This record gives sequence, structure tokens and C-alpha cells, in this order.
Amino acid sequence: MATTYLNCAVGTLDVYTPTAEAPWDEQRIKHLYRRIGFGANAQMIAQVSTMSPASLVDQLIDEAVTEANWATPSWSDWALSDYDPNNVDVQALEQFYQLVDRWSSQFLNDNALKSKLMVFWHNHFVTRVDDYQCPSYAYDYFNILENNALGNFKSFVHTIGTAPAMLMYLNGVQNTRFEPNENYARELFELFTLGRDNGYDQDDIVNAARALTGWNGFTEGCAPIGFVQQFHDDGQKTIFGVTSDFGYDDLIDLIFAQRQTECANFICDKLYRFYVNRESNEEIVSQLAQVFIDNNFEIVPVLRILFKSQHFFDQYHIGAQIKSPIESIYGFIKETDYPIESQQVAGMSYNQAYVSLLFANGEIGQYLFNPVDVAGWPGDRDWINSTALTSRWNLSDFVTFDLFQNHRDRLIVWVQELVDNSNDPVFITQKVIDFFIPTQLQTEVDYDNGVMAFKWEVPQNYFDDGSWNLDWPQDIVGPQIAFLLRYISRLPEFQMA
Repeated sequence: MATTYLNCAVGTLDVYTPTAEAPWDEQRIKHLYRRIGFGANAQMIAQVSTMSPASLVDQLIDEAVTEANWATPSWSDWALSDYDPNNVDVQALEQFYQLVDRWSSQFLNDNALKSKLMVFWHNHFVTRVDDYQCPSYAYDYFNILENNALGNFKSFVHTIGTAPAMLMYLNGVQNTRFEPNENYARELFELFTLGRDNGYDQDDIVNAARALTGWNGFTEGCAPIGFVQQFHDDGQKTIFGVTSDFGYDDLIDLIFAQRQTECANFICDKLYRFYVNRESNEEIVSQLAQVFIDNNFEIVPVLRILFKSQHFFDQYHIGAQIKSPIESIYGFIKETDYPIESQQVAGMSYNQAYVSLLFANGEIGQYLFNPVDVAGWPGDRDWINSTALTSRWNLSDFVTFDLFQNHRDRLIVWVQELVDNSNDPVFITQKVIDFFIPTQLQTEVDYDNGVMAFKWEVPQNYFDDGSWNLDWPQDIVGPQIAFLLRYISRLPEFQMA
């Protein structure tokens, strides 16, 4: 039996105005940054603390909208014949890793709104690189995400359906008037626009598949895929009770004309569950859906209203989401100011550090460019099964160990600035824990255990007489901080955002 959770938030979509009961403080600033991106370091939080919440949201969205796309790589349209026949695998892998480098490095931008929203759309319009294995197709797909993440949803739907990555993944290249393939038509309704069993039936799927025929212009591996008129079914089709000689464009237009309410509610519900709470709020979603419709399915107006709202900043939502693997590790990296240094491989044009993070995230359940299936990563509690949780701890340990081993002075300065160079171990422990935990720990015992981890092997008398401080030798203070970070990374609350 599925577990049912309650959504007890009471805030509306009215603009959030700070009050004594709901102040604009460090907790809510971190909540905003963790939800729309991958967190913020202490300097970022201090810089925006005097801004109004609405002004900050507008600034972050405006920056994301105008953010430059990745410059088109030289291999963006390569077909198989463009590769060195003796070196295809190496060349293709290098190109794919360049793409990984680009996307994952964006996660660590101060404003990561666009790159995180691209992850949302990647998990919505799913393709899997393992199923087509063409860097040019992967780039085209990535470029579509970049161009449309903050654009018009109807245009997004129109563009993604003829992307080579999608045509290969959901069998569009096999869909002809001679032998229709219903795979993409089914997912277009069920996963991409309307939701399961929501305003369509099997006959609609059958006829939609016929409307989608003709995208079969396949010449060689990894080459562009074009439209072939003679493979298209131009006969009469009845979809949603309307009969016409529907083609690809006509079908997309029909969905947004005949099922706009279903579509708007489905997409706004998914956005709500991604950004706000795993349990939806029908009233809020319905209001967002109307905004979506009123703005001709432009995505940005929906996000502006949501991120500025009382509802988004409601205390109930803070710390209510389980972090995805990408959120977990990139958030830890960003919040600790962990330096991602260039690790160039001889003769290769990508940073190995980001590629390593790709594989590390894959080990804990979220392999970028390869969601588990067409429905995407299910998320929520599936992120923290027993195997994945242990792997999360190990990955956090790796970052902590590298900070301790290779950037110890930076790690110590980070804590000194966070606690204003206090020498009180209780205060330091609570300050560091609260920096990473969305809401305070449940019991004093949890904080006490953190103090014990932080004190490490330093004799108690040095704390009692006040002689210990963060300026002690690095080979003492460094391990203290590392053990505290290790303790924090294993707290259940650390997995929440």
C-alpha cells in the first residue's frame, strides 16, 4: 500500500512579505537557493540578506533567462563517417565528457536556477544516451533543454519530439504509415503533456501515432534525422473527437487547444512536487495552471509567482524534500566552498573532476543523461535506499577528506568566518550543523553528539580554560572539522532540503 503524506502548508500564492513569525532570515535564504539551485555559501547568503525576497527571486530568474548557452561545439553535427574509423570510441567519449563538463560545472554557478531546471526537464522529456550513443544527438538534446527550459512549453513539446535523441529513444524513426509505432504517441500524452489516463484513450494514441509518422529520414549512424513525406500517413484521423488529416504540428496544436487545462495542471503539479513538496496542493496547483494558461504556456511567469509566494516560503516546506544525489553532492560542494580544480587528461578537452562526479552520482542513483527509464528517476524515498545512503556517506567522506588533506587552510578559514572565530566548541558545532541542516536538529542529544565529534581527541581541560581556539595547529583543528562534517553528513536531516 502506498504511503500517503499530508501537505499542511497554509500560505497562498500572494507575495511573501517577511513577518516576525516568518522572517527573511538565513534559513529562508538557504531554502530559496537549495530549491531553485544547489545551495549557497556563506558569502552569497550575506550578499543578498538585505534584498527583499521578491527582488532576489526576480534577479535570479532574470539572470537565468539571459544566461548564455554553451557555444556550439565543432562536433555538434557529426555523423559516424566524420569520426576517425580507428578512434571512434575515444573521440565520441571525449565529446560526451565535454558535454558533462559543461552541464555539471553550471551546477556550481552562484545562480544555478537554469541548470537545475534543465535537470527537471531532463527527467520529464526523458532520453537515455545509452540507447542512442551519439554525442551529436546528446548535444542537440542538451541544447534543446538549454533553449527551452525557461521558454514556452508548447514550443518545447514541439521541438523535443523531433530531436534525434527522442526519435531514437522512443522509436519515432520506426513509426511509418506502413507500420505505425505507438511508443512516442503514448508517452507524449501520458508523460509529457497530459498525465496518465487524463483526457485520452487508446484510439487517441493510435491516431496520434499516425499523425507523428514520417520522421524516418535516417541516412547513417548519428546523422540528422529528417521528415520523409512518403512515410507519413496523411489520411483522416480522429483525436479527442476531432477528425482531420492531422500531421505532427497539427497534433501539438490540438493538444494545447483541446486539453489545455489537463496539460497545465499536469505540468504545474510536477513543478510543484519538484520545487515545493512531494505532496501536491490541488488549490495552489490549479492557480498556477491558470497562470500557465493565461500566459500562453510560458514557463517563467509560473516560476515567478511560485518562488515569490507565501506558500513557497511556508515553514512547513523547509527541509521537507529529500535531496537527489546531484543536489546532495553539489550542494555539499557549494556550501563548503570546495574548490573543483582542473584535472585535465593529457590530450583531452574536459575537466576529469566533473566526469568523476558524473560517475559518482551514477553510483548513488542519478546518472546524468541516463535516467532509469522513460518515466525518469522516481525520486523521493527511492533516493535513499540502504545501498544508496551508504554510497552518499562515502561520497561526502571523499569531499571532506580532500578538503582536509589538500585544502586544510581553506577549510579552517571557512569555519572561522562562519562562527566569527569563536572558541566555544558548543557554539561552533551548532553553527556548522545549522548551516547544513534546513531545520534545527530534533534533540539536544544530537547536538551534544556533534560536540563530541568536534572535540575529537583534544583534552577537555583546553576547552574548559578557553585556551583552545581555531588558530591552533592545522593538524589538530583540521581533523576536528573533518570529523564534525562526517558526523553531519550522516544525520538524517542532512539528506533533506
